[in-house]
Amino acid sequence: MRTVSADRVRDTVRGLCIHANCHLTEDLKNCIHTCQRQETFPVAQDILSRIIENFEIADQDNVPVCQDTGMACVFVELGQDVHVEGNLENAIHEGVRRGYTEGYLRKSVVGDPLERVNTKDNTPAMIYYDIVDGDKIKITVAPKGFGSENMSRIKMLKPSDGVEGVKDFVVEVVEEAGPNPCPPVVVGVGIGGTFDKAALLAKKALLRPVDKRHPEKRYADLEEELLEKINALGIGPQGFGGRTTALCVNIEKCATHIAGLPVAVNLNCHVTRHQTEVI
Repeated sequence: MRTVSADRVRDTVRGLCIHANCHLTEDLKNCIHTCQRQETFPVAQDILSRIIENFEIADQDNVPVCQDTGMACVFVELGQDVHVEGNLENAIHEGVRRGYTEGYLRKSVVGDPLERVNTKDNTPAMIYYDIVDGDKIKITVAPKGFGSENMSRIKMLKPSDGVEGVKDFVVEVVEEAGPNPCPPVVVGVGIGGTFDKAALLAKKALLRPVDKRHPEKRYADLEEELLEKINALGIGPQGFGGRTTALCVNIEKCATHIAGLPVAVNLNCHVTRHQTEVI
């Protein structure tokens, strides 16, 4: 049994909060560069160039790539052979508190959804746990902006709706969202499970690198088809038209009940922020 101190978890989360908000992952940067080169509409080309300039400035000056520094979503893969000395959940919240305060990141969390009083430190974090083999802790911090989060949807399809129903729903969600989620978007799709599981799958799908397709060919092909359909909508970067409405579509799936076909779509803007560290 390996022991990891809660303080180490706290410090790791603190650093990931700051890094994720200031530096996009390389796969995302490369994808945006590729889309900019392939875009044929001049206005869209210009907007993508400005997006590139923006994340380059953020990299250089270590400043947030977007003014909405998001709600901290923290994904923890906890090895079953790890003992955390101290309170793990408290450590994660404290790491978010320190990261957002010491990193001068915007605090966007209200403590009660109806009273709307800001907690002033961006806590609590939204924490998701998976128990895995091994003696390591893998922590991913994904700050989630709400311009895109607000455009996300879930639908309980009938099994008879089949794959065509899934396609229609995903494209419909992106089309109805229009410019609101700050396209080009990354589209996370969760298929199967239960009402809540499908939503979690869709959010986890946003963590997959945009240059990696689903390991199963059926779903990899579906990702490519959906991307093509979405980009044919002509919404384009920031909604001004063009062929780059989405950077990629990532699907995660799960077993489900014979009577159901849950589908969730979790949208993210082009600053699909997430950083990971293993301790």
